Amino acid sequence: MADAPRARRLAKRIAQIVASGLEHEVKDPRLAMVTITDARVTPDLRDATVYYTVFGDDADYASTAAALSSATGVLRSRVGQQTGVRFTPTLTFVADTVPDNARRMEELLAKAKEADAEVARLASGAAHAGDSDPYRTSTDDDEADTDGAESESFSDADVRRGPQSG
Repeated sequence: MADAPRARRLAKRIAQIVASGLEHEVKDPRLAMVTITDARVTPDLRDATVYYTVFGDDADYASTAAALSSATGVLRSRVGQQTGVRFTPTLTFVADTVPDNARRMEELLAKAKEADAEVARLASGAAHAGDSDPYRTSTDDDEADTDGAESESFSDADVRRGPQSG
């Protein structure tokens, strides 16, 4: 097993090699709008997962996946030549969903911002429903009621004992 920093360095190097291989060596027109975004290598350095994005729609993703699977052998041999590791890792290509998720989050944040602006617009001319001081304060009338009458409140001990049979 290799240590984690070595696996990260190898993954970064594999991403660079694959990106340059797609640009210079593989001449498939289906790979014209591919961007290599990330690569991950297992701790034993035997398998590498390469993440990519495609500028286009779902049909472009499907054709790019087919083109990458056909170019895997060429790219793997290039990785083996340029990395110098004992075992050349197998390459697996996975479509990266991070940009799509980021775009979706941006849309949700924009909707929330619009909703907040609408609430602020509606609240701009409104008045508060209660008094300026919403907390109850003791007045002379409240003190007179509690001094003269015996309180019927229960103490904590009465509540713990339960009802008394009499």
